[in-house]
Amino acid sequence: MIVYEATKEKFVEDVINNQIAKNIERLYRMRIGSRVNPREVKAWENSMQFMNIVLNDKSIPNNSGIAIEYRIPYTSKRIDFIITGKDDMKRRTAIIIELKQWSEAEVVSGKDGIVRTFLAGARREVPHPSYQAWSYAAYIEDYNETVRKEEVIVQPCAYLHNYEEKKSPVILSKVFDNYIKKAPVFISGEALKLRKFISKYVKSGDNNEALYIIENGKIKPSKSLQDSIASMLKRNPEFILLDTQKLVYETAMKNARLSYKDGKKRSLIVKGGPGTGKTVLAINLLADLTNEYMVCHYVTKNAAPRNVFETKLTGTFTKTNIHNMFKGSGTYVESGYNDIDVILADESHRLNEKSGMFSNKGENQIKEIINASKFSVFFIDETQRIHIKDIGSVDLIEKYLKEYNAQYEILELESQFRCNGSDGYLSWVDDVLEIKETANKFDLDIDYNIEVIDNPNELRKRIVKLNKTNNKSRLVAGYCWDWIKEGQNDSEVHDIVIPEYNFEMSWNLGNSQTWAIDENSVNEVGCIHTAQGLEFDYVGVIIGNDMRFENGHIVTDYTKRAKTDQSMKGIGTLIKSNKKKALKLADEIIKNTYRTLMTRGQKGCYIYCEDKPLANYIKSRIKMCNVAKQEYEFAPAEKVAALRIDKKAMTNKKNVQK
Repeated sequence: MIVYEATKEKFVEDVINNQIAKNIERLYRMRIGSRVNPREVKAWENSMQFMNIVLNDKSIPNNSGIAIEYRIPYTSKRIDFIITGKDDMKRRTAIIIELKQWSEAEVVSGKDGIVRTFLAGARREVPHPSYQAWSYAAYIEDYNETVRKEEVIVQPCAYLHNYEEKKSPVILSKVFDNYIKKAPVFISGEALKLRKFISKYVKSGDNNEALYIIENGKIKPSKSLQDSIASMLKRNPEFILLDTQKLVYETAMKNARLSYKDGKKRSLIVKGGPGTGKTVLAINLLADLTNEYMVCHYVTKNAAPRNVFETKLTGTFTKTNIHNMFKGSGTYVESGYNDIDVILADESHRLNEKSGMFSNKGENQIKEIINASKFSVFFIDETQRIHIKDIGSVDLIEKYLKEYNAQYEILELESQFRCNGSDGYLSWVDDVLEIKETANKFDLDIDYNIEVIDNPNELRKRIVKLNKTNNKSRLVAGYCWDWIKEGQNDSEVHDIVIPEYNFEMSWNLGNSQTWAIDENSVNEVGCIHTAQGLEFDYVGVIIGNDMRFENGHIVTDYTKRAKTDQSMKGIGTLIKSNKKKALKLADEIIKNTYRTLMTRGQKGCYIYCEDKPLANYIKSRIKMCNVAKQEYEFAPAEKVAALRIDKKAMTNKKNVQK
């Protein structure tokens, strides 16, 4: 959808008459149906004056097409400025221009194509303008079949008219050469350079022909995109389907084909614990449905899983065109009914109500995904809800599916690929953390390395040593330490400090997107937000004072969480209105957090507890399992009583063994 469309001649007239921002705002309200932030109106006034200077020259034909605020199909992203025409070979051309008001920026270490700048009242990490412009052009080329058939040349670039290289050279840094070559960036004082760039591709006007093709083109993924992701999948054995994954895959493929054909809403709810292969299944569906010309998106709330699996597919940390297939859960706020063929919502337990930078957009992400897609798949594990804003549940998904009269099934992935292939370990963790009572009180059901280590320095040494084999071991911790290193490059500043052991480390948050696979990230501690949805060979878990062992039971304490942890934001307000509900929610979040962290390792989990009674309790539970395994007998009765373990349950299990 194009908000403002005109010829160059009309655009120049609107700018000279000081009507351009007013016209864009009026058309935006009419076509998008929402109000415009005053800051955005001011940005239009400013940027369009600069674009007028660039375009107001005879070298650029008056009947060239102009589009402002073009919303890319099936996304909430908008292209700032497009100018169209024909080159010297009479080929239709569309130049995408990403406009920025920035005056400075910083490089973000360890993140490809990302910079930090002042935006919306705070310093934020955002894509480099050249990357942004290139990704928009790639999306149009990959998904607009008519653009491809009519051979419209899409050329991206960026214009930062307030940006001075002397004050801040970062934007032109060689670090971003890969994207600047694809989408040149022009800064303050380079209006004539940008004009020359445009006139190189626009030799004659087209009376908005290319804009019509872009606006009304048939949306279908390109063969090159299909081949690209299919070949990536085939050469990566990590994405092979096993057991019940195959059943869910075939069911999903069948329903997706039906919905693609008849337009009726269908959905699958796929339940599965840690390591049951939810993401592997989703990536296979993404590739194969795209190969059948369906517009398909892989969606997560958290950016870390998206970036890690995208990187694993491509084999490089550099973004490629398949990046446009990986979306955040707030993408569909402005989407229409059945806009997208298939949405694969991984980690659906992490979905929120509101979207946007300030959580002020949309109504409900579950509802928006169902509304936007003909066929949807929700991969969910309700025991991994770890944030006060997480609303994803099977019941809520069912509720909205029924509202949309969607046909749906609920399937469950049972095979366990994490924790050495055992559901027994997961049940044991549930029992130990008192999440729920299970039959695995005394039996890990596997040959799995689990140990409580009394010194955090020893824990670190153990993980660092294990990591040398294949870079698949990591340290993680409960979010009980503030992120004090934000914006600092001082290597002597540490976030996680345990004074009695002279233990000091930093959070990974400087590079959360690919921390799980970065070469040196074993030297940083991951939090729940960067570890969830990912897996390692071995994991070292630091349990903070938000979880303790008192009076024979696990207790949680939300007041020990870091002030910088957003997962508990709002709990204090909720306590004032409903203390019982708030404490129950906080208890669930904290226990789910540690359950998730303790189940990241495929081969082993090593634990350090700040609370010594908790360390002793977990040790005793591990010892009881070892005794049962070695002697086929239970721990002595007095130890069992001390841990408040039900004697009747113990006797029943003993009788079964006999």
